[in-house]
Amino acid sequence: MGVTKRHIHSIKANQMADLAKVLSNPARVAILEYIGDCDGCLCQDIADKIRLSQPTTSQHLAVIKKAGLLKSQFKGRAQYYSIDGRTWEKLQTVFHDFFEITRKKCC
Repeated sequence: MGVTKRHIHSIKANQMADLAKVLSNPARVAILEYIGDCDGCLCQDIADKIRLSQPTTSQHLAVIKKAGLLKSQFKGRAQYYSIDGRTWEKLQTVFHDFFEITRKKCC
């Protein structure tokens, strides 16, 4: 795989790309939809709901968490996932601003 050259782009462009990466996979979208309806979800419950293996679901959760859209906490040995509201708001703002600015330039 080639070098991404993230350093030549703005922080905002990199943030948007990271968030778009999460939303570009239907399994990750399904995970976010499911987690949005619960108050802390276990990986196995998520895997069962979206019909993927637990290891695959875990990998998707790691990508979503790395982008900052998820927070997790341990209760005993179990890790519970929930949506990070602050980052979710940032996602909405970043995409809204991008589409507003682009629309004004082109239309």
